[in-house]
Amino acid sequence: GESGCGKSTLGRCVLQLAKPSHGKVNFMGEDITRASGRRLVKLRRDMQIILQNPYSSMNPRLKIVTALKEVLRVHNLYQGKEEERILQMLELVGLSGEALDKYPHQFSGGQLQRIAIARALLVEPKFIVADEPVSALDVSVQAQVLNLLMELKKRLGLTMLFVAHDLSVVEHISSRMAVMYLGKIVEMADVKAIYRKSRHPYTQALISAIPVPDPGLPMKEDVLEGDVPSPIELPEGCRFAGRCPKCGDICRSIEPQYREVEEGHYVA
Repeated sequence: GESGCGKSTLGRCVLQLAKPSHGKVNFMGEDITRASGRRLVKLRRDMQIILQNPYSSMNPRLKIVTALKEVLRVHNLYQGKEEERILQMLELVGLSGEALDKYPHQFSGGQLQRIAIARALLVEPKFIVADEPVSALDVSVQAQVLNLLMELKKRLGLTMLFVAHDLSVVEHISSRMAVMYLGKIVEMADVKAIYRKSRHPYTQALISAIPVPDPGLPMKEDVLEGDVPSPIELPEGCRFAGRCPKCGDICRSIEPQYREVEEGHYVA
């Protein structure tokens, strides 16, 4: 989904970093929507986040070793063996122990994002929200970090909610894909099903806009007209009606029902 459609907010609501206005978040069979205090701290060990910009998500005044030790101290883990655990995680993401006594500004963006990944993995989480973790990096570094995340996912058995704009990145790393528009999920299915047989006009427009690397091949692009409505004053009926090439009168009065059209394939 495009900027401002609610992807990051959804991820934060799942982690209880933002409280949802309605609905429930179920994690490991438990409704955690009202969790607070010690229960929430305990949940934090199982649910971690990798933020978009590593330069703003790391404290510039703390050495890497101090910042990472704080994570273990909060969760009372590896007492007396903190540095040993930190070194283990740094090696896992392809960095050496030399990083421990340095400050964030002494690293490149790719190196610092690897440290942010190591920080998230320190407490052995079961679930990670990766909020556009490669969008601030150079393309060559993006590939390295993506491959690292995929390797860690397999090796550690992680479940990951990966937020991204780049559909080729989503196709590369994800098993299921959800497309958001103006605060709502409009389509969700296996990645292959979305690319092979997308149902929603917005999804179809996004996929048609993916650049074709061969200049000899024709590009079929469904260009959307109009502007995104205000999220404060939402229109009646379908939120996509003003930009949809298939819009009819009913679309402007009745909101489409989000339903399963094929096994595992949902669309509004």
